[in-house]
Amino acid sequence: MRGKRLGIATALAAGTLAATGLAFAPTAAAVTPQTATINATCSIGGSGSATLTATQNGTAATITLSSTDITAPIAVAQDSVSSTLSLVKASGGTSVFTGTKNPAIAAGGGVTVGPLDGTVASGDSLEAYGGSLQMVVFGITITCTADAPQSPGPFVFG
Repeated sequence: MRGKRLGIATALAAGTLAATGLAFAPTAAAVTPQTATINATCSIGGSGSATLTATQNGTAATITLSSTDITAPIAVAQDSVSSTLSLVKASGGTSVFTGTKNPAIAAGGGVTVGPLDGTVASGDSLEAYGGSLQMVVFGITITCTADAPQSPGPFVFG
């Protein structure tokens, strides 16, 4: 009988510790909205609508930009575009996302770059309008800027 009580007490203690661990485990951070649309003008490749997609894991965040309106004038190999995306912080300053991730893009094909990596803090509100995307392709820098605030609004990180 004493063995059963010890076993039950041990099981209860283990269950309590597991529940306590879950209560104090870090929660997954969320960014809202997860996608936003901008109209952008680029120094090469034209202008038009682009979609920004954001993800967050703690203080690490990524943003991918894709557009069928903004096009590559020449074929571009996979992971050959060096991109820097600067977003304006509502609290002042900018937040920068960088990377060399892109799919292979055919001449005349829509541009996609990312996911671009950056760091965020809880409560950061980031907006593309007032920032820029710089892409370096074959040593040529292409700069794109948003013509108006993103829709439905800035990215707010949890």
